[in-house]
Amino acid sequence: MIELETQGSVTVLRMVRGKGNALNLDFLAAIIAALDTIERSPARSAILTGQGSAFGAGVDLPAIIDGGESYVRAFVAKMVEAFERLVTFPKPLVAAVNGHAIAGGAIIMLACDQRLLARGTARIGLTEIQVGVLFPAWALEIARYTTPREHFSTLILTGRTWQPEEAVARGLVDELVDPADLLPRAHAVATEMGLVAPATFAATKLDVRRPMIESARRQTALTQETIIDTWCSPETHRAIADFAAKNLKRK
Repeated sequence: MIELETQGSVTVLRMVRGKGNALNLDFLAAIIAALDTIERSPARSAILTGQGSAFGAGVDLPAIIDGGESYVRAFVAKMVEAFERLVTFPKPLVAAVNGHAIAGGAIIMLACDQRLLARGTARIGLTEIQVGVLFPAWALEIARYTTPREHFSTLILTGRTWQPEEAVARGLVDELVDPADLLPRAHAVATEMGLVAPATFAATKLDVRRPMIESARRQTALTQETIIDTWCSPETHRAIADFAAKNLKRK
């Protein structure tokens, strides 16, 4: 599900689960474990990327439908843990967005320190409201922190997705790059950021993100149980099933 490759002072974390890198419980645990490995390693920075036409397609909706309440409760808790781990990761983290970054996949992208997107037909956006699920606090605060104020409400309340040029215009990504240049450019950015003294970078990143972190932790304490209950409700599962039937191709 995860491939790690070290290139000089940079480690590439490639998500290779298949199924559009849709998030399930095991995949989230693998992402967290990979970040732990990189943090303990000599690498000065990391690149997060996907495979084929997908960076991350969001939540594995069939797994939610089929998993039952115990699975959903464990999944939402693990997803929140993964988002917090990404936000607080102490080393520079560059997203090399090779393809679609939707819903939870877009949150993973937004949690990175720099976001490079390949030119082409990839779609970027947060579709949770169309799926019929509530945003966990960490997801919502990541989006609030990284999205220009004038675009935040549209991003959250419409569930629209945008192609690369519009994603840049809306501040969802930092750079557009030709597909063949995506990883080399990401490596250059990650290398540049990795030149900063590690302790200085980690402390500065934490200071910059402190308002988001404090808000996300505070809101999680207040709302997490209610959000998980909602994700487990029959109404939400019907909405997820309806969305999946309309939008997912089952083999």
